[in-house]
Amino acid sequence: MEEQAIKNLIDKQRVYFASGATLPVAFRKEMLKKLYEAVKGMKTEIAATLQADLGKSVFESYMCETGMALSEIRYMQKHLRKYAKPHKVKTPLAQFPAKSYTLACPYGNTLIMSPWNYPFLLAIDPLANAIAAGNTAIVKPSAYAPKTSELLKTLIASIFPEEYVAVVTGGRTENACLLEQKFDFVFFTGSQAVGKEVLRHTAETLTPAVLELGGKSPCIVDETAKLSLAAKRIVFGKFLNCGQTCVAPDYVLCHRSVKDELLSEIGRQVRVQFGEEPLKNPNYGRIVNRKHFERLCGLIEPEKIVFGGGMDENTLQIAPTVLDGVCLEDAVMQEEIFGPILPILTYDDFEEVYTLLNGREKPLALYLFSEDKKRIKEATARLRYGGGCINDVIIHLATSEMGFGGVGESGMGAYHGKTGFDAFSHQKSIVDKKTWLDLPMRYQPYKKGFREWLVRLFLK
Repeated sequence: MEEQAIKNLIDKQRVYFASGATLPVAFRKEMLKKLYEAVKGMKTEIAATLQADLGKSVFESYMCETGMALSEIRYMQKHLRKYAKPHKVKTPLAQFPAKSYTLACPYGNTLIMSPWNYPFLLAIDPLANAIAAGNTAIVKPSAYAPKTSELLKTLIASIFPEEYVAVVTGGRTENACLLEQKFDFVFFTGSQAVGKEVLRHTAETLTPAVLELGGKSPCIVDETAKLSLAAKRIVFGKFLNCGQTCVAPDYVLCHRSVKDELLSEIGRQVRVQFGEEPLKNPNYGRIVNRKHFERLCGLIEPEKIVFGGGMDENTLQIAPTVLDGVCLEDAVMQEEIFGPILPILTYDDFEEVYTLLNGREKPLALYLFSEDKKRIKEATARLRYGGGCINDVIIHLATSEMGFGGVGESGMGAYHGKTGFDAFSHQKSIVDKKTWLDLPMRYQPYKKGFREWLVRLFLK
């Protein structure tokens, strides 16, 4: 889309929001209903585009994208009226007679920039939050998932006028043009590098933003863990979507005493879940493009492979690969892997874990497999990360009852459910002062005596 067309689109949305059309709760609920029905009616087409862009199976597409999107939309429909109504708070005695309340109001014209790894879910989820909060929205999907981007454009255009919700497709040119414009709120999901650019642009216009980034999310396995179950769940979470999940376990940090058994269980689970030849498994995905495929191949040191290592440059597939003998200086530990490569590191004393992890960038997720309740309590308090699981991986983002987001280098802000509604809303604080009584103590001229005594009484 050309720059002038983008500017015209934003102007249309600005006028539409200013009209007040998006404010009624009944309107928002109706728009969410339309979105739900449209997504539900296009399940087959969504699965086909995800297969084309990422090699996802029909089951995985519904489990990890379409189904979760429908769940979030339905949740917002159910709770919207409660979230949007004024929330009464206590009024200080000094303000008598008055009532005080907070009111969630939409920011206005919003921009949602979604990534390629879950191109449908991570566009629709925040859009549902934006609609529920009463905003207009421009959705900019990733050019790395072109089929899904076009489907999103078709789907949105079929149910919403462009002055309300629109999809802008394209690559870096369109991204840059959008970021040069003035929005009231920006929601971005993607890499740290691009996230910094987004924040740099929003800072120029003092525009609030939520950044959902990534990072090297550790998976800790201590000596008390149930290793067979831990391996089963780690393999599922790590190799889902061919490892291209922002909250996938990036690496395993296990107690030295259980490393060999854990490695054996992980290898067994890969065979159970993906077969003896994963690259021939029709339900196993692929790397999004050649650039990322070659980057991942460069992270694999052949002498450290203990399981997997197979790859096919024609299909852009890399088999689930486990690396042992990895140290912090290795290339695979210098960046977020974002692929089906699992390094195994060890520790001897849990204090080493605190020293290591608290000295690194704060990850988006952290996972701890342990049966030691005292350790679990201490670790969740001492380690700094966006969110995570105890004795499982990735499932903490699959609920609308909790916010999902990063901290520090892994992002700022959160969304899902009520947290998502709040993210796209400004909470106005309002005092409704009554007119039937006007206490004179705050007005000049100030004199010592009864007035001063009253002020000190109210404000002490």
